[in-house]
Amino acid sequence: MPINNILNNKNFDSMRIPKKIAAALSVYESLWRWCMPLLRLNSRMQEGFADRCTGNRLPPADLWIQAASAGESFLAWSLMETLQPDRPIRVLVTTTTRQGLDILQRAIDSASKTNPQIIAACAYFPFDRPSIMEQAVRRVHPRLMVLLETEIWPGLLTALKKNNRKTVIINGRLTPKSLKRYLIWPSLWKTLSPDRILAISGDDASRFAALFGQEIVRTMSNIKFDRLQTETATSGNPLQKWLPDTVPFLVLGSVREPEEEDIGQIIEAVRSRVPGTVIGLFPRHMHRMAAWEQRLTRLDIPWQLRSSLDNAPAKPGTVILWDMFGELNHAYALASAVFVGGSLAPLGGQNFLEPMIHGIVPVIGPFWDNFAWVGNDIFEQGLAMKVPDGPAVAAELVRQLTRPKPAPSHQAAAVRYIEERKGGSIQACRVIKEYL
Repeated sequence: MPINNILNNKNFDSMRIPKKIAAALSVYESLWRWCMPLLRLNSRMQEGFADRCTGNRLPPADLWIQAASAGESFLAWSLMETLQPDRPIRVLVTTTTRQGLDILQRAIDSASKTNPQIIAACAYFPFDRPSIMEQAVRRVHPRLMVLLETEIWPGLLTALKKNNRKTVIINGRLTPKSLKRYLIWPSLWKTLSPDRILAISGDDASRFAALFGQEIVRTMSNIKFDRLQTETATSGNPLQKWLPDTVPFLVLGSVREPEEEDIGQIIEAVRSRVPGTVIGLFPRHMHRMAAWEQRLTRLDIPWQLRSSLDNAPAKPGTVILWDMFGELNHAYALASAVFVGGSLAPLGGQNFLEPMIHGIVPVIGPFWDNFAWVGNDIFEQGLAMKVPDGPAVAAELVRQLTRPKPAPSHQAAAVRYIEERKGGSIQACRVIKEYL
């Protein structure tokens, strides 16, 4: 449907949309039209590109959940596990990445066994071009749209408002930088405001209130705490045969591209000072594997792919380049020390809570905005270690690799910290049921 028809529709007029905002949405439509040929060239967008370009292939659903990528897809999994509707409901979960789609399919398979009242499907999230989103919302016609964390899309919100669909942001987080950008045009977001927002901290709630208004904002426990299994297996770790207890094992988890130079220097420093250490290197994105192969070869560091390991233990001093998904938590369980990436460059940080469960004191760099909701207490209690730069990371990792692991009481404190903060999935599902 042409954007002018969307904006002139009598249902949309009931929003009393200002002319300036209508004009901006028309420009937004044009920008998408011009950009889509370029998006077709993006390797991460090529898969499912046709599906992203239309809303006509999406199935009808009572509940539509948008989960941007892998992390949000796990949150959607928690919601489907917890919802327990008293009658059958159709659920559509969308995502923008292949990894997210794989996780959602696993979530649906799991939910179908434990929660037969949920009839679920997953698909790629359509491009936010307003005319495409109009087709998508009309096709799905959800009774409720759930946006996870920071999925604030003007084309989608416009179509939902136009079609009188309810919208809730769950596990909401909003950084000061993002708020500043949104407040360039506050009236746009007030016009497209969701019906309710459940934010994961008081600071996030205040920022959402500044953007959308205080009356619709509440706080909740972060669902990510619910995803953390605090019971650890004492045996049966599938990686044990490659990583004997006699060899120090360092995990460099969820490493991102802008910090790869620093990580290379950290590997060299650790190998120099603790030569026998086996290093498990987990790039956050699999497409960086070839770049890491080249970097390690150039640095003359012995390495092998995780997929090439046979039944023999890894040789001391080797870097294992992890090209298999889903084994990071198993690696944390066997680690002598852990660095969690996304934190040596302004990327927001990755999840450093998981290694804590295994009694590890994870080391991160100075950038951890994505986990600011955890609070500084976690560092003050010594449950995690935050350092200013790459050399400090290397020094702390060497210190941990050459000392005994923390006492069991440390692990108990980490577990208690997490357990006391669970319950977000139940809070969110209570709100979802109100609207359904």
